Amino acid sequence: MSELSYLETLHPSWGQSFVMDEVLFESKTEHQHLVIFRNDQWGAVMALDGVIQTTEGDEFIYHEMLAHVPMFSHPKPKSVLIIGGGDGGILREVLKHACVETVTMVEIDAQVVEMCKTYLPNHSQGAFEDPRLNLVIADGVEFVNQTKQTFDVVISDSTDPVGPGEVLFTSRFYQGIASCLNPDGVFVAQNGVSFLQNNEVRNTALRLKPLFLQRGFYCAAVPTYVGGVMSFAWATQQQNLSQQGLDEVVARYQSAAIKTRYYTPTLHQACFALPQYLNELID
Repeated sequence: MSELSYLETLHPSWGQSFVMDEVLFESKTEHQHLVIFRNDQWGAVMALDGVIQTTEGDEFIYHEMLAHVPMFSHPKPKSVLIIGGGDGGILREVLKHACVETVTMVEIDAQVVEMCKTYLPNHSQGAFEDPRLNLVIADGVEFVNQTKQTFDVVISDSTDPVGPGEVLFTSRFYQGIASCLNPDGVFVAQNGVSFLQNNEVRNTALRLKPLFLQRGFYCAAVPTYVGGVMSFAWATQQQNLSQQGLDEVVARYQSAAIKTRYYTPTLHQACFALPQYLNELID
C-alpha cells in the first residue's frame, strides 16, 4: 500500500488498486489490519488484511442478494442469525422485513463495528439501534456450536478464508449451522469469486453435502469483487430454493413492501442458473 493507492493482495499474481483520496481510519485491531479510505469512484472503501471488503458504491448488490434470497425463500422468517457482517449492511436489509422478531449478530471484531458506524454509516443506516438486534462480540464457530437458540435464517457474511475468516469455511462451522437451524430454515454464505477462488466452492460443496438434504450455489456480479461472478452457498433440510416458483417470490416481495436497488423476484429466480465452469466445480 502506497501513500496514494491501495493494492489488493487477495490473489498472489493479480489484483486491483484503488486511489486513496483520503484515509479515514487505519489501525491494527485485535484480529486484523483495518483501513477505511475514500475513493472518488466508490465512496468510502473498507479493507481488511489487504483485501477489499466493501464499498459505498456497490455494497447494495452484495447485501441485498445475500440477505433477500434466503429471507424471501422462507415462508415467514422470524429469527435470524448473522455471522460476521460488521459493516451492518446485511443487518440493514434483514431488518427491512417486518416479520423479523429477533436478529442475533455475531461479529468477532468489535472495532470493525464501531469504525463502520462512524465511517460507513450508510451501510447500517441506524440498524444497530434497532431493538430487535442482539449484537454478540464472539467467535462465530464457537457460537453456533454452543448456542441453544435456533434460527429460521442463518447468513454468514464472512471475510475470505484467510485469517479470522478461515474458520467460517470449515466442517465444524457448518456442523454448528446444521444444529442451530430450524427444520425449515435456510442457510446462506458468501463463497468468493468462483472463477478465481474455485477451491472455496469445491470445499464448501463437499462439506455441506453430508449435513444438509439440499444445498447449492447462486450468483451475483458485484463490481469490486473482481474476477467473475460472486458465488453464494445455500443449504436447507426441507425446501429447494432453486426451484421456488416465481409467483410465490413475487407475492412475498410485494407483501413485504420493501425497497431494493438490485434484488428483484426475477433476479431471485435467475440467480440459481450457474455458469458451466461452476457446475463442474461443484460436481
